[in-house]
Amino acid sequence: MASGNHYVLGYRQAEQERLQRQAEELGHESARLFDEIGIPEGARVLEIGCGPRGCLDLLSARVGASGRVVGVEISADAVALAQTFLTERGLQNVEVIAGDARSTGLPEGSFDLVTSRLILVTIPQPEQIIAEAVALARTGGVVAFHEADRAAAMCDPPSQAWDTAEKLFMAVAEKNGNDFHLGRKLPRLLREAGLMDVRVNPIIHIESVGNPRRSLSVDFLDNMRERILALHLVPEGELVELRKALVRHLDNPDTVVFHGPYIQAWGRKPA
Repeated sequence: MASGNHYVLGYRQAEQERLQRQAEELGHESARLFDEIGIPEGARVLEIGCGPRGCLDLLSARVGASGRVVGVEISADAVALAQTFLTERGLQNVEVIAGDARSTGLPEGSFDLVTSRLILVTIPQPEQIIAEAVALARTGGVVAFHEADRAAAMCDPPSQAWDTAEKLFMAVAEKNGNDFHLGRKLPRLLREAGLMDVRVNPIIHIESVGNPRRSLSVDFLDNMRERILALHLVPEGELVELRKALVRHLDNPDTVVFHGPYIQAWGRKPA
């Protein structure tokens, strides 16, 4: 992830736990992406911003014993959790290194696939990470991102708490330099970075009762709490009541929750 504290969702333990759950929740979508790209056995793959788990296990299975997977992550806590995960799973063809996604220090042109999931939307100046990814891919290699756009983050019946939380998210994102509508721009950004044959998969989530991702807006509100208060967007007491109202609305089984679109986009580095 980016250097400094620019990752808009922060690095608290609850966020690391959410990212570990997310790896399970989105694993089938990432698996389909990797299978559509086609990762040959023996490939060398880089995951940027892998966090405490990311897609490391999925990539490990595809490159096989003769391949190599490298994960780059700036959070020391996430690196430690990822290393524990690798040890527990016995993934000997994977290593995780501490590094800045914008300047990894890895040799250019050395990876068959460079990939990342839900990183660009959470940090400022995502074009810099795309440029680094393209530089690290070999000629003919693939660069693939799985990103979000909050255009379809919505619920029914309508909720004032939901709408207020969304406005707070957007205010924090603007102040932090994030683009929460990056997903729609991703194919263009990849083309502008020099990739060819750019392809796109759009995904919409409908979060049913019992799905942990149904409460994603509550998780985000908790993660951004300190930033919201520091920016004086709402008083602390009002924020507490907002969270209670949002939880009540999401706990109602009659509430329908949508998230997305999520955009998977990938392209090939030309000669």
